[in-house]
Amino acid sequence: MAPLSPLAPAAFPDLPDIAGLSVAAGAAGVRYPGRTDVMLALLEPGARVAGVFTRSSTRSAPVRDCEAKIAGEGDGPTAILVNSGNSNAFTGRGGEEAVARICAGVAKATGAGEARVFTASTGVIGEPLPDGRITAVVADLAADLAPGGLERAARAIMTTDTFPKGSARVIDMDGREVRIAGIAKGSGMVAPDMGTMLVYIFTDAEVDRPLLQEMLSELTEVTFNRITVDGDTSTSDTLMLAATARSARVDRRGGPFEAALHEVMLDLAHQVVRDGEGATKFVEVAVTGAETEADARLVAGAIANSPLVKTAIAGQDPNWGRVVMAVGKSGAAADRDRLTIRFGDILVAENGWVAPGYREEDGAAYMEGSELTIGVDLGLGNGTATMWTCDLTHGYIQINADYRS
Repeated sequence: MAPLSPLAPAAFPDLPDIAGLSVAAGAAGVRYPGRTDVMLALLEPGARVAGVFTRSSTRSAPVRDCEAKIAGEGDGPTAILVNSGNSNAFTGRGGEEAVARICAGVAKATGAGEARVFTASTGVIGEPLPDGRITAVVADLAADLAPGGLERAARAIMTTDTFPKGSARVIDMDGREVRIAGIAKGSGMVAPDMGTMLVYIFTDAEVDRPLLQEMLSELTEVTFNRITVDGDTSTSDTLMLAATARSARVDRRGGPFEAALHEVMLDLAHQVVRDGEGATKFVEVAVTGAETEADARLVAGAIANSPLVKTAIAGQDPNWGRVVMAVGKSGAAADRDRLTIRFGDILVAENGWVAPGYREEDGAAYMEGSELTIGVDLGLGNGTATMWTCDLTHGYIQINADYRS
């Protein structure tokens, strides 16, 4: 396993139990013997589930199965099973049959209908999923289901991650406590369009499924669809949000529940970037003054995904010319003489040229930090966008060169 990311949090957070949710994790030996690599979550009857999935045209068999089921609602329990070590992607009809067998096994062990069993797989692409190893431990997982357990579940879904990812918020709504807790995995093959990333968020709030889906979809656009590690969209990205209806009711947008959900999603998204394969620096790219929001996002994405920008950051080189290049290649409207570039609070370039007061040594000193902001103002309009990325180091190459060994 790769060494712990230098950007990792000090510890896994203390996640609150969610009423109506029980969790278990175990070792199925999907790829590595003895490794905790499968988790099972069971939601009691009455829960509502929403989901967002990868836009990849080569998405995995579990993703396609979840997409077909996500809009359904049933009166019985809902189950979620996730394995690491094998993505069950590009595995043809055999992959679909493996999903069906797993869903049948989970349904039998938990009492959930097969249409209410959601699965996800993460790991190597193109290898048949040894689903028999998973179904062999499903009964034991079901017997171990208990409140809590989200940290162990977070560890079970890791692949090249160096730390498990969790986040929570507890809020008061009309005198009732509402809890939100989520876990995530992701380290490489991370890009907008749901960037390899699995995310499971649970709340005890009561939210009708259409509203739950609307909030999840829109918040994804400003959280998980604004992060990138390497610009590669995974075949397996799955983000699910489940509400168990055991606490206060949420029946509108824009209130304290949505704000807290946004905080949890953004925290998890940032943790994915902080665990970017080989990453040593967390980078915010903030674009303002674009003609449109779409143009701002084009520019932010061009900067955040540029190997030249990312390697300059890794080398602590304040090479603002790389940023100029990325703006120009983005396809967004831009005017050289209106462009302003900042590294943090340092004015680097303006009016089509390096700023008169800029000193290279100031830029170099700023680049030594582990938390950086690249600010770009296009001077053309009111469009804004922010993306989060990391540097590109030798560690990224080493991890991915040895990935299947």
